[in-house]
Amino acid sequence: MEEEVKVDKEKIKAALDGAKEINATIKELEERKLKDEVRLELSKIYEDILGVLKKFCDIKEEYYPIVAMWIIGTYVHDEFETFPYLFFNAMRGSGKTRILRLVAELSKNGELLGSMSESVLFRTAKGTTMCIDEFEKVDSQEKQALRELLNSAYKKGQKIKRMKKSKEDYVVEEFEVYTSVCMANIWGMEEVLGDRCITIILEKSDRPEITKLIENYTKDPMIQSIKTRLGAIQCSLCSVVMPKQLEMGWNNYILDKYVTYNTTLYTLNTQTTLTTQHDLDFYNKMDNAGIEGRHFELSFPLLIIARFLNNFEEFLVIIKELIAEKKAEDLTESKDIQIFNFISQQDPLNFIPINNLTSKFRDFMGVEEREVTWVNSKWIGRALKRLALIKEKVRKTGGISVVVDVAKAQEKMKMFQ
Repeated sequence: MEEEVKVDKEKIKAALDGAKEINATIKELEERKLKDEVRLELSKIYEDILGVLKKFCDIKEEYYPIVAMWIIGTYVHDEFETFPYLFFNAMRGSGKTRILRLVAELSKNGELLGSMSESVLFRTAKGTTMCIDEFEKVDSQEKQALRELLNSAYKKGQKIKRMKKSKEDYVVEEFEVYTSVCMANIWGMEEVLGDRCITIILEKSDRPEITKLIENYTKDPMIQSIKTRLGAIQCSLCSVVMPKQLEMGWNNYILDKYVTYNTTLYTLNTQTTLTTQHDLDFYNKMDNAGIEGRHFELSFPLLIIARFLNNFEEFLVIIKELIAEKKAEDLTESKDIQIFNFISQQDPLNFIPINNLTSKFRDFMGVEEREVTWVNSKWIGRALKRLALIKEKVRKTGGISVVVDVAKAQEKMKMFQ
């Protein structure tokens, strides 16, 4: 009798184990089916976003996927630890308000704002996409509080606390400032805040099929369809586009590759995150791209979305080129504008020694040689050559003298005024 009971228990256990395996397989198949369905729908939405952007906006071809991925990212914004700001730097009449309005219309809870204050940011940030037009003088003293908030609102964790009067006492109100922000202006972005941005340069378009279109975004059926469909898959998208273990998997991958630990604790931590071959291939490509620091931090969310859309490698090329441009800009842009401004005020006819130009440029900047060592004759000579501001050059006893292209510098300065 006991043997029969034992046999029955073993059969029941085996049946239960089999049922668990079947349920696990069914769950896996359901999750895979959901992921495939969401990926298919999101791919269609992505192509439609590209189509709408190309219909209304004239930007470089490689910029369209960046803007489209960023718009999609606003719907899964909370799944990421950081999310880049999108910044359109444009001359007058280049369509920055047009593209800002379009981004606001397509993004999650997008709002187009003509100005922004510190209190507006932290009181309304949660769950919205803020598109700020005419964001000029961002480095001014009166915008310091707003600038300090924006310097940290691209990353989770920054909170603002304010006292609120209740019926009997004061209570603390807490605000999360992590939010999606898109900005546009003419003069460019303050340096620290600019490091939190993916910057896109807008040029004035000469395509009448775009510039003559009425911006009827709220009535455009494709735009409204995109918003409805993104809203419908948002919950599913959050569950599949950014698996919770992916960031931990990346950190473990980096530690395994570059650091040697012998502790049991590290081994246990590493083993808590399972890495599939698909993830490993992704990590290898990310690592081999050579993107580091804040550039990596800002690129990561968009690259995750591109991976989900099976568009990772093509998008990685675009991001790498954009980062290369950003690095070059970081080294030259502000100094270039200073050079243009300085040369635009020089004598357009006479030869002037490079040494004299260097001294005058230091005076123009209001710095002394011991304060800014990089402003020397060699740097000035290379800058003038790179910016094509030398009309004539001769070597004399005291060194090289040049005639500078004042007219060209004056024309260039009009772009920044």
